Amino acid sequence: MIIGDFFILFCFFVILMKIQRITYLSLGTNQGNRINHLQKAIDHISNKAGAVLSISSVYNTASWGFDSNDFYNICLKISTYHPPEKLLEILLDIENSLGRERNNSDGYADRNIDIDLLLFDDEIIFSKKLIVPHSKMLERKFVLVPLSEIAGSVIHPIAKQKIAVCLENCNDSSEISIVNGSLSRPIPISEKYNYIAIEGNIGAGKTSLSKMMSDEFNAKIILERFADNPFLPKFYEDKERFAFPLEMSFLADRYQQLSDDLAQLDLFKNFVVSDYYIFKSLIFAQITLPKDEYLLYRKMFDIMYKEITKPDLYVYLYQNTDRLLQNIKKRGRDYEQNIEASYLQKIHDGYKSFISTQQDLNLLIIDVSELDFVNNPKDYTNIINQIKNG
Repeated sequence: MIIGDFFILFCFFVILMKIQRITYLSLGTNQGNRINHLQKAIDHISNKAGAVLSISSVYNTASWGFDSNDFYNICLKISTYHPPEKLLEILLDIENSLGRERNNSDGYADRNIDIDLLLFDDEIIFSKKLIVPHSKMLERKFVLVPLSEIAGSVIHPIAKQKIAVCLENCNDSSEISIVNGSLSRPIPISEKYNYIAIEGNIGAGKTSLSKMMSDEFNAKIILERFADNPFLPKFYEDKERFAFPLEMSFLADRYQQLSDDLAQLDLFKNFVVSDYYIFKSLIFAQITLPKDEYLLYRKMFDIMYKEITKPDLYVYLYQNTDRLLQNIKKRGRDYEQNIEASYLQKIHDGYKSFISTQQDLNLLIIDVSELDFVNNPKDYTNIINQIKNG
């Protein structure tokens, strides 16, 4: 009975989490700056479809099925959490955004970019919109040669043979040669960073961004447990009386949470993202505590700070005071409704002072004052691209 319950819980967990799936794509172009077209497509795929894990060499082939300029062809291995039909929609949108023009005929034609979905794990899909494996991939050397380079041992789910063997059995006699062209693989966030800390003023959106990133990239998330602090509502009623116990309780809780969570590796997660960093404690303490209490507090902080894992990237979300006040009002926490603009400015000044003194911290400042990354996917993508390049 215990084993059965565990199995049910495990299945429920698998359903809830976003499963990363391996898929292989074929890209081709025979117009303009072909290397540039391929690189742009790779970058868009990385930003919108999934993490690019491998890129084949670039191969030159004569146009297949019609007379025209030679094609440059490559294959990609990507990891995606999108289901096959959604992935196909994304790939078609990428083609359109890069200027792909389609005619109404079923024949072959010149194209500045062509993206085909070849394999999706070991699935076999026959639907009105999508056929996987690609129905003609075994007939085309310009597909099988680059695919065999990065997936030679992968089994074709219908032919039941390795891709390398499928290439040996291919009857396509067209010539194919490697091009001395260089393509860059965009490094996924999960490869570039082990730990990202998202910080910002009250109402800047750090928790929302952390949750969105955790959802998209299957990251372990660490959220500040402010709601459980019994001193917080009391502090907003009587700041002088409750400032020290509030800041000490926050410091102790943040230290314990970060120490515990950052020390535990999660088998199912790619990296860690938190909506605060422990230095936040010092910034708020500088504002709320009188000098003698702050000096005592600082001694405790310095001891703890030495033991805390430092983030690979520290992201500070800047938002102007008017927007902060609007956000605070919108989320409707009773104890926050009397926060004044001057208090928010002091917090920002504290972060600004902290940022200016941190020489060894990998820092990225993002101005989100004019962005709505929660409701506008383009704004969110803009932020993610800045983090990728941070």
